Amino acid sequence: MNSENFALSEKLVSSSYIRQGSQARRSHEQLIRHLLEQGKCPEDGWSESTVELFLNELAVMDSNNFLSNCGVGEREGRVASSLVARRHYRLIHGIGRSGDIAAVQPKAAGSSLLNKLTNSVVLDILKLAGVRSVATCFVVPMATGMSLTLCFLTLRHRRPKARYIIWPRIDQKSCFKSMITAGFEPVVVENALEGDELRTNLEAVERKIEELGAENILCVHSTTSCFAPRVPDRLEELAAMCAKYNIPHIVNNAYGVQSTKCMHLIQQGARVGRIDAFVQSLDKNFMVPVGGAIIAGFDESFIQEISQMYPGRASASPSLDVLITLLTLGANGYKKLLSERKEIYSFLAQELKTLASAHGERLLHTPHNPISLAMSLDGLQAQSEKAVTQLGSMLFTRQVSGARVVPLGKEQVISGYTFHGFMSHSEAYPCPYLNTASAVGITREDVTLCMKRLDKCLKTLKKEQSAVTGGSPVPPASQEDAPGE
Repeated sequence: MNSENFALSEKLVSSSYIRQGSQARRSHEQLIRHLLEQGKCPEDGWSESTVELFLNELAVMDSNNFLSNCGVGEREGRVASSLVARRHYRLIHGIGRSGDIAAVQPKAAGSSLLNKLTNSVVLDILKLAGVRSVATCFVVPMATGMSLTLCFLTLRHRRPKARYIIWPRIDQKSCFKSMITAGFEPVVVENALEGDELRTNLEAVERKIEELGAENILCVHSTTSCFAPRVPDRLEELAAMCAKYNIPHIVNNAYGVQSTKCMHLIQQGARVGRIDAFVQSLDKNFMVPVGGAIIAGFDESFIQEISQMYPGRASASPSLDVLITLLTLGANGYKKLLSERKEIYSFLAQELKTLASAHGERLLHTPHNPISLAMSLDGLQAQSEKAVTQLGSMLFTRQVSGARVVPLGKEQVISGYTFHGFMSHSEAYPCPYLNTASAVGITREDVTLCMKRLDKCLKTLKKEQSAVTGGSPVPPASQEDAPGE
């Protein structure tokens, strides 16, 4: 209620009570005012009542919620189900206009304000997470792969003769298909094995640039967050190389916002060389439903070009979800989640190392990967190749989600391209292994329960093999035999 309505209320209820209610209302409004003034994530999270009050205030600014609205167009924000309307807080018009996802909608001042505030708050979080010099960003209602495609399509207008994208190999389908969908030819550069780690082969990248000609290359497409034993690309060196040859550089930072190391790599890459845009998922970094990503960069004009490339209006759901989440957490709440994730990474590493040792395996040494870990499965491989893949099935049926079992020599064809050793980021990684990850939101209980179930699965497989061989199980690989040692 406004001040006039509060004054009228004093005729019905004691003025002292009304003043108390008015002061409570002002405390909510003060938080909203700070958000509008600063455009930053609040230090401390808001209560649900404040968030809902704010969203309701935004919703009544959209034309579909005007009490006297008379809609005669083809898109008037009509919703048949009241359940759907409530699910979206009656913010029905979406974001952007037909020519620009960042444009303001005349029919939807509230939704447009939501869009602007979300982008501003997310930009503040990217800076807080470590990319201090990022200039701008926007939330796009597509997951990471399609968002990368949008970046490549935008670069097409700047480099119409280019047909190749140089891509240090990472075995993840969507980032590969993002290049194919955009109509470009991926040039796969195999990684270099250093100890247990798979790292960027800088010499091979530069050879490809010289072989193909810089003017024929759309961009270098690098990666930060990835499954061990692959580690983040050498962004500083790649960024310097892109600056040297005047080639754009797009970074797939899918779940890297939660890692200070990944964000530091992007910051340093932009400082010493060239990074045109970096793309990150909303669900992986902010614990919201799948369907949104953030496209960010250091040149406002290029990021604006990308937003203008998006055809038509867009769903506001991803923007709404991430704004609600960040207002509820606050900057301090999000920083706490990042800190807890890092602590549990150390706990997971220690637990996995102990378990691996108990089964004659070892934790692969991948210090440059700050999120993912891998444990060798040489002992299972010695039993049989089937035992390795069976472990993955056993974990899944025992409700251990996210763990990846990577066998030797798997072949995969994607859009006509054949990958040998698929899932291992290498044509011939020395051993099969199991992946786990310490991602934002993970708990110590998750780790403990996973280790307990993994231990049981490994023991079961050994018993089965022992029964097959008449009580003489094949001994697991020793520490001395392990690759990379």
